[in-house]
Amino acid sequence: VVRGRLYGPKGAPLIVIPGGISASRFVADGRDGREGSGGWWCEIVRPGGPVDLTRFQVLGVDLAPGPAQCDKRVTITTEDQARRLTRLLEHLGVERVHSLIGMSYGGMVAMQFAALFPMRMGKLCIFGAAHRPWPFAVGLRGIGRRIIEEMARLGDAKKGLELARALAMTTYRSPEEFADRFEARPDGQTPPRFDVGEYLDARGRAYPDIMPVNRFLALSESIDLHRIDASRITCPTTLIAVSSDQLAPVSEMQAFKDALGGPARLHVFDSIYGHDSFLKSTEHLAPILEAFCEEAARRPVHAA
Repeated sequence: VVRGRLYGPKGAPLIVIPGGISASRFVADGRDGREGSGGWWCEIVRPGGPVDLTRFQVLGVDLAPGPAQCDKRVTITTEDQARRLTRLLEHLGVERVHSLIGMSYGGMVAMQFAALFPMRMGKLCIFGAAHRPWPFAVGLRGIGRRIIEEMARLGDAKKGLELARALAMTTYRSPEEFADRFEARPDGQTPPRFDVGEYLDARGRAYPDIMPVNRFLALSESIDLHRIDASRITCPTTLIAVSSDQLAPVSEMQAFKDALGGPARLHVFDSIYGHDSFLKSTEHLAPILEAFCEEAARRPVHAA
């Protein structure tokens, strides 16, 4: 089963938006079904917004593995995800989409779709993802998976997931953002606690509520398995990078742009929010995405 959620007027140009590993099909609304009520990208995808739901139809997707596949650990690749997306589009009767906008892991899936099915899409926009994983990030994700595996052997995989999430949170923002938010002073207890540690612990404790252990392991591994021959991507492509991104640095995004097989542009902006800038720095993203959507709307759509 491939789950998706459609927004916007039927028959309008379709934009597919896969997000990061913690995202869902609820792009513009919460699970209560009200637009603007908690969707993970509702500041961008809304009526009158940079991705305008009065002019475009948007498809949000749930990336695999789904709940029914989380009883055991599985291996899934970004190519697998792209093929699943194709099955969803076929179910919806969509032969060709105007564009894909992918963030983080969703960007990896989007570029695989562009390489595998060039006749089924118009344009591509990717934030915070390149044609290969960054070695620094591969190392840290590997430590996170090892923590879960070791804690699972001790009978507490959930605690392992909490710790892995806390570790991952240190890579989603910049060191400057941490310095701006926290004082890192001891609280006077024995052993001492620190405000930054309390924050990371809290984010870790909350994560098992939305992320099954085996799903996290599969998606974390899938990022590290990701590889693509960028020259196979021939559609017009817009890349967006942030100077403080620790997971997809500007140098890697530039290398990706240079290797693409079609016309491409790279936008770079400064933000202390690092890899999380697609969620936190909407003032920088909005004009880029608005221009991208306008260009996509001007390109005619032809059936494959």
